[in-house]
Amino acid sequence: MVDKSEKFNWLVRVGYFSRAILYAVLGLIALTSVGRISEGTNGIFKAIEDFPAGTAILWLMVVGLIAYALFRFCSPLFDIENEGSDTKGWGKRIGHAGSAIGHLALAYSAFKFATTSSGGSGGGAQEAASGVLSFELGGVVLGILGIAFFAAAFSQGKKAVTGSFMNRISAQAPDATRMLGGAGFMARAVVYAIIGWSLFQAGFLSAGSEQIKTLGDAVASLAGDGIVFTLVAIGLLTFGLFSLILARYRIIPDLGEDGRVPSYRA
Repeated sequence: MVDKSEKFNWLVRVGYFSRAILYAVLGLIALTSVGRISEGTNGIFKAIEDFPAGTAILWLMVVGLIAYALFRFCSPLFDIENEGSDTKGWGKRIGHAGSAIGHLALAYSAFKFATTSSGGSGGGAQEAASGVLSFELGGVVLGILGIAFFAAAFSQGKKAVTGSFMNRISAQAPDATRMLGGAGFMARAVVYAIIGWSLFQAGFLSAGSEQIKTLGDAVASLAGDGIVFTLVAIGLLTFGLFSLILARYRIIPDLGEDGRVPSYRA
C-alpha cells in the first residue's frame, strides 16, 4: 500500500513535471512567436491546447500546479524545508507563499482552458485583483503580496549565484543541472521582480488592477528590451529543462513529524 507521504511525493513530482511543461513552452513561445507571447499567460495555454492531446495535458497541469502550490504552502505553514523562523528563514518562507499563490493562479488559468473551447478571457488575474481591491485593506493585501514576490525574486537570484538549490537535488542528477538551474533561477528572478512591482503598484500606489502582470505578461513586457528579453526567454526554457530534472531527482521532504526534513546533499 502507498502511504500518504509517498502519495505526496508523487504529487509533487507531477507538479515539477507540470512546471517543466509550463516554462519550456513559455521560453519557446518567447523565442519563436512574439505575437503569441504578447497574449501573456493565455498564449502559453493556447499553445499547449494546440498540442496533440492538449486538453489532457492541460488537466495534468491543473493537478500538477495545484500540487506544487500546496507543496510550497507547506513551507510557511509547517517549515517543511527547514528554513527556520528567524528573519532570513521567514523571508524564504514568505517567498514560497508568493510562489504558491502564483502557481494557483496558473492552475486556474489551465483549468479555464481545459474546460472551455475558447479558453480564458485573459483578465483572470486583473479580475481577481479588482475583487481584492474592493475590500477594505485590499490594497495592503496586494502590496504585501508584491513584497512576497520581491522576496521570492531575491531568493531566486541568490540561488542562481550560489547554487544552493543543489543541496535539495540527488547526487545522481545530470552534471548540467547546476548550469541549467542557475540560468533558470536568474530568469525567474527577473520575472518575479516584474510581477512583484506590478502588485506593489496596484496595492500601494493605486495604479489599478489592470497593471497586474501574470507570468506570461511579465515576459511580454520585456519584448522591446532586445538582449534582456532573449536572455530571459532562454533562461526560462532552461528552467523548464531544469524542472524536468527536478521531477526525477528533487529530494522531497516527508510529511511525518519525525522525518519531514530531507537529508540535503552537502
